[in-house]
Amino acid sequence: MTAIAVLLVGSLAGGAYGAMTTEKDDEKRSSSKGPQGEPTGFPGGPVTTVTDGGQVAPLRRIVQPDVLAVAGRPLGQAQIAKLAKARKIRDVIPVAGGAIQLQGRQINALAVDPSSFRSWTPPGTAKRTELWSGLAAHQFVVSTSAAEQLQLNRGTQYPVVGRTMPNLVMGGAGALGLPGIDMLVSRKAGTDIGLVPNIAVLVNAPGVDPAKLASAVRKTLGGGANVVNLHESKYRQPSDGGGRPGSYLDLYKQAATSCPGLSWTVLAAIGQVESDHGRNAGRSSAGALGPMQFMPATWKAYGVDGDGDGKADIMNPFDAVPGAAKYLCANGAGKGGQSLYRAVWHYNHADWYVQKVLNLAKAYAARFA
Repeated sequence: MTAIAVLLVGSLAGGAYGAMTTEKDDEKRSSSKGPQGEPTGFPGGPVTTVTDGGQVAPLRRIVQPDVLAVAGRPLGQAQIAKLAKARKIRDVIPVAGGAIQLQGRQINALAVDPSSFRSWTPPGTAKRTELWSGLAAHQFVVSTSAAEQLQLNRGTQYPVVGRTMPNLVMGGAGALGLPGIDMLVSRKAGTDIGLVPNIAVLVNAPGVDPAKLASAVRKTLGGGANVVNLHESKYRQPSDGGGRPGSYLDLYKQAATSCPGLSWTVLAAIGQVESDHGRNAGRSSAGALGPMQFMPATWKAYGVDGDGDGKADIMNPFDAVPGAAKYLCANGAGKGGQSLYRAVWHYNHADWYVQKVLNLAKAYAARFA
C-alpha cells in the first residue's frame, strides 16, 4: 500500500489545521531523514509506560495543554529538550502523527503512550480507563465528532489506511481536546501505519500568557511549525460531550457555582498553589493528598462525589475540586472580604498563603476577564 500524501486544512470537527503526512511521504519531501523508531518523551519520560496487554497506569494528574505545535518535519531531541528546559514551561510531550484514511475520510491521528498521554486529555476523557486500556491493546480511540460523523461502533474492526492498511478495533470515543486531531492509536500501531515520529508536541506552561507562549514555541521550532494557542475561544471545549467539565479551568468554574459568592479564580489559585493543577498530587510532607491537597480527616468530612461514580476520591479532580469549594463555603468564602480571607486561611493556616492565593486569584481574573 503506497503512502498517502495529505495536507489537511481542517478536521471533522472543523478545528485547527494540521500539516501531517505519513512517514514515507515526509521522507520524500525532505532530503534529511527524520528520527526513526517510536517517539520518545522529554528527559525523564513518563512515570509508567505499559504498552501491551491493555494495562495502563492509574490517572494521578491532569495536564492542561496550552499549545499544540505541528512541525513541518520530525522534531530533533535538541529542539524538544530546549522546549522542556525553557523557563516557566512545566511539561512537554512529543508525539508521532500523520494523516490517515478511515471510512473513506482523511483525518489526523496521533500515536501515543496511553499511560502518559491520558493526562493531557480533558478530565472526563482522562478518567475513562477503558479507553486507555483499549489503546494499550492497540485499538484506536476517536473524537466524539468523528465517531458520530463516520458512524463508528465500539468493538468493530475498521481498515486504517496509511503506509499499510491494518484492521484495528475501535476502542471508544471521547473528547480529545485537540483541534484538528480526531484519532489516537498506540505507538506500535502508529509505527506500523507509518505515522511520523516526533512530528507534533504539546506544551504546558501554567500562568504564562498563552499568546506569548505560542510565539516562543514558534520561535524555538522554526517558521515551518503550525502553532495553535489552545486557549483561543474558537478552540475552547466547554465540556467533554457528556455535560462534564473539559479542563481544570472548567472544573473550577463549575465547582464555584455550588457556593454563591465564591469566585472560581480562588479555586484556581488554590489548585495552582497546592498541586500546580494536579501536577504534584502525591502525598505532602504533612500527609495531604490529591490535586487540592486535602488531609484525609478533612476529606472524610468534606469529600464530594463530583462525577457521580459512587465514591468520593481524594485523588480524582472531579471530586477534589468541588470538595475544596464545599470546604471553603463552609468557612464563609462566599461572603467575600474578611470572610474569604479567613476561609482561605482555614485551608492553610498561614497569612503568606492567603495573600499568595488572593493575589493569584486577581491574576486569573485579569487574564480571563
